[in-house]
Amino acid sequence: MDFVVTGPIFEWRGPAPLFFVAVGEDDSAHLAELAAGRSSGWGCIPVTAHVGVVAFTTSLMPKDGASLVPLKKATRELANIGLSDVV
Repeated sequence: MDFVVTGPIFEWRGPAPLFFVAVGEDDSAHLAELAAGRSSGWGCIPVTAHVGVVAFTTSLMPKDGASLVPLKKATRELANIGLSDVV
């Protein structure tokens, strides 16, 4: 199943800063239904994602009814993207 996610990259400041793009509400709700009983733990959903031509594996993370796409440093560097960029 394919989803297109577009949005600004934002930072969550925890013990280590993490960068994400949020999945829209409708798609997040649909993903939650599909993932029932299939998540890899804590409600995370393993996926293969693409930013431009850069493909990577990650897990969508649930947060306040939405799904977040984590963007690792290596992915951001390869795709030449950063904080507040819209991807």
